[in-house]
Amino acid sequence: MKVTQKHIDESGVVTLSVTANSQEVDKALDAAQLGFARQMGVRPKHGTPIAQSVKEQLGITNLDSVVREQAIERLIPLALDKATVMPAFPPKVSVAGDLKRGREFRFELPVTPKPRYELTSYDPVEITVQPMGSNDPAVEEELKKLKERYVEFKTADPRPLEKGDSCLIKVESSKDGEPLTGLTFDSRPYTTGAGYMPEGFDQALIGMNVGETKSFSFEGPDFDKDGNQTTMKVDCTVTVLERQVEVEPELTDEWVSKNMPMYPSFQALRDDITAHIDHQRSESYENYKRDMATAELAKRFQGSISDEAYEAMAKSLVDTLHMQVQTGSDMTFDQFVEQQGGQQQFNMMVMLQARQMLTQGYALDAVYRHEHLEATDEDLDDACKEINPQNPRLARERMTEQGRGFALREQAERIRASKWVLEHAKVNLSEGAAPAPETAL
Repeated sequence: MKVTQKHIDESGVVTLSVTANSQEVDKALDAAQLGFARQMGVRPKHGTPIAQSVKEQLGITNLDSVVREQAIERLIPLALDKATVMPAFPPKVSVAGDLKRGREFRFELPVTPKPRYELTSYDPVEITVQPMGSNDPAVEEELKKLKERYVEFKTADPRPLEKGDSCLIKVESSKDGEPLTGLTFDSRPYTTGAGYMPEGFDQALIGMNVGETKSFSFEGPDFDKDGNQTTMKVDCTVTVLERQVEVEPELTDEWVSKNMPMYPSFQALRDDITAHIDHQRSESYENYKRDMATAELAKRFQGSISDEAYEAMAKSLVDTLHMQVQTGSDMTFDQFVEQQGGQQQFNMMVMLQARQMLTQGYALDAVYRHEHLEATDEDLDDACKEINPQNPRLARERMTEQGRGFALREQAERIRASKWVLEHAKVNLSEGAAPAPETAL
């Protein structure tokens, strides 16, 4: 990609002249097509181009023309990264040629550079934080989860099965007279009502007693030759071998030797869990103190923030909330907004949060410049962890591939500044312990 600075107008807007090569154009169109297909719920067939699948399922004959704007938007970060320009808000293309596969694409991009704000003071901040407290409750919680994961089943007194009962069953299943090996076994533990099998299976099982055998049919999920989900009729014969109850194991040296032989003793297991939790909680506690110090620093922010910056940050927050509600909740986004007090209250909350995030970011930028700081590889790693805690390396690769290295560098610089602010802050401890963060082994 070729990027040159065309001119700077009197308001400070920088116009970039950009030429994307044919490979970059094709890649942007491919990514835009994939994004469109996912958004529309299109499931591309293996070995079939996305455009062909979209044509067959939605009747769209020229997918490139439909996703043109999305493809251009994917080229914008690459241009910004190449020009090493940090925008105050996402820019929009002003003049563009014709975007077609296999050809260069030229466009002009007016960019409003991020303003340089100053603070009323660069003296150390003073904060009051809660002490971290003991790790013991978190360790005990992890040991409890471990017991639940390794729960054992023991034979219980016979009685008719109820919903939620555990049992040991023998099953013979067939479809159209042909045995179903995956649903045929001599002995397997099962819990009624847990969702492991279709509802019809559970309904027939409930009420059976130990030693009883019953033959019945139920409907289960299946797929046709095109991969579309259908239902199938399953015939089966079930024998209840015994009723069972769950018993949590006692964590002893013997149990550890049998189930987790990588540890020489229960104490070694406990020590490892403690060390893991201590590391997680120490990191979380440092982040908590940095957040407190940054919030205090932002009170010294002075200057006017553009409406475009507010709108861009608010849109980013709303988009993130949309995704979180869709993936982590049974409610619709409209229901979520109503839960927050209605649209007016929600809009106010978003704008307040947008201002908080903007002023804190600008305040850290000011410290980074004023103190002549330099972001380190560790700061870049920390920035990637914030984006993808499970796979920071993947986050770095994707940000670089998408041309968002400038945003990653900004985040790393702000992390470096926040560390500096905390290192020089006066930190007071209040009474009571800070809330323990969630941990996972």
